[in-house]
Amino acid sequence: MHPATKTNKLLEFVRKNKVVTSSEVAKYFKISWNTADKYLLELVVENKVERIKKEGVNLWIAR
Repeated sequence: MHPATKTNKLLEFVRKNKVVTSSEVAKYFKISWNTADKYLLELVVENKVERIKKEGVNLWIAR
């Protein structure tokens, strides 16, 4: 799958669910937690997603 397609599907998932964790993304897309976190951080850099750290958990929210 093309990287842009992955990030678009990931962004759709975050928008649909409002708030997600890296673990939820990893489980849904059947990828490792590290890979999910990496893709989500790429979306932060692109200013499409916001990360909130709460009690040791990353919460991801679409902008």
